[in-house]
Amino acid sequence: MARYFIRRALSLIPTLFIVITLSFFLIRLAPGGPFAREREVPEAILQNLMKRYHMDEPLFKQYLRYMGDIVRWDFGPSYRYRDLTVNEIIDRGLPVSMSLGVISLVLAAVGGVAVGIISALKQNKWQDYVAVSIAVIGISVPLFVMGPVLQLIFGMKLKILPIGQWISTHGLKAVILPALTLSFPYFAYIARLSRASILEVLRSDYIRTARAKGLKESVVVWKHVLKGALLPVVTYLGPAFSGIVVGSIVIESVFLVPGIGRPFVQSALNRDYTLIMAEVVVYSIILIIANLVVDLIYGLLDPRISYK
Repeated sequence: MARYFIRRALSLIPTLFIVITLSFFLIRLAPGGPFAREREVPEAILQNLMKRYHMDEPLFKQYLRYMGDIVRWDFGPSYRYRDLTVNEIIDRGLPVSMSLGVISLVLAAVGGVAVGIISALKQNKWQDYVAVSIAVIGISVPLFVMGPVLQLIFGMKLKILPIGQWISTHGLKAVILPALTLSFPYFAYIARLSRASILEVLRSDYIRTARAKGLKESVVVWKHVLKGALLPVVTYLGPAFSGIVVGSIVIESVFLVPGIGRPFVQSALNRDYTLIMAEVVVYSIILIIANLVVDLIYGLLDPRISYK
């Protein structure tokens, strides 16, 4: 497994190279630019801005300069946040988004698998109907509706949880509502996915054999069913983690979380090239690492999988 891990880790380099290269040139092909305004910028000012940020150079020279900066993990200045570099924006927001994302995904995974187990074992009973209904609500109700509703109930009516604040003001209690809200759609998907997977495994021949041997139902479920049934769930967790970290703009807006989602979305609207590229690089690294962890977990869940 060590050799497999090293080989996969080294494969990050060409993958990131291709992603960065394609993103760099595709962004430049888009209409407009970081200095486009509703009111036309005087030509002299525009030329000075282009020269300051080396955008007056040939495109391939800009690409080589940017690749050299990326090797040093320097994303350059932000074209819109003039007082901050892109690295400073990421250093401020990414730890917050990562913390919120990890907590939310853990809640979603634990809760979703637990509900999926109950729903599968109690198929076509009231427990199953309740679980399926909750999953449908989680998938159907958007986060910008779920968030304010939870704020209204637990923050304004019951007054047991803070709203619109973060850890620096109210401690870990401030994480509960945003984490619950962000985890809800992922919880719903995991619940439905684990339910369907568990039902499929329960119909397998080796499960019937295990039951025929007289094993307890708890042993059959925990030792035999879950190992095979969790593979689709683990597969989903890889891209879900990267999406939950970078795509939390709604939660950050509703709960005033100082994460990385809002600057990343604004970068696309503002055509902030350096911040957009940083978003692509960070998202790609998170996604690749998450998928690598998923592949390693496969070997622990399914003994038929070997790494050579």
